[in-house]
Amino acid sequence: MAKATGGLPGTSPTPSVGGRTRNGVDAAARVRNLIALDAANLMARLEERAGEMVALFSRLRDRAPLLTVLSSWFTTATFGDLAALSPAEQSAVDAFYRVVSDLRWYVQYTEDMPLQLERRIGLSIARLRDGHAQLNAALEGKPPTRAGSRTPRPRRRQTARARR
Repeated sequence: MAKATGGLPGTSPTPSVGGRTRNGVDAAARVRNLIALDAANLMARLEERAGEMVALFSRLRDRAPLLTVLSSWFTTATFGDLAALSPAEQSAVDAFYRVVSDLRWYVQYTEDMPLQLERRIGLSIARLRDGHAQLNAALEGKPPTRAGSRTPRPRRRQTARARR
């Protein structure tokens, strides 16, 4: 039986079957969108701040900058939220956030020196790029790309010394 769900004040409620839609968007689409936004934000922060977070760790021996960059909304998702996704989407979400979780654990408890930390973060970023591509493909309903495929990255600018 259809029931009406509340919308924004001043708007008419959208009919819903079992409470699965809100303003015409089903629960799975909302979960997909939030996961895609969270993963994109996490990747942008990590890629923008990787060098700076290692430098801060090296200078201050403080893990807070490392952990702040790895913060995620995903930790607030419930089992019910994720149940709205297809099994393929759930697997892609799990694979991506497992790498995030492993990196978060590593930076929280590592005793490595900054150079090793930088290497490990670089390797994790490469794994996360692949996982992010797989996640986006799954959330968009596209067939998964083969593991290890990479999105082309911009080339670094060469310094005058390197060009000689």
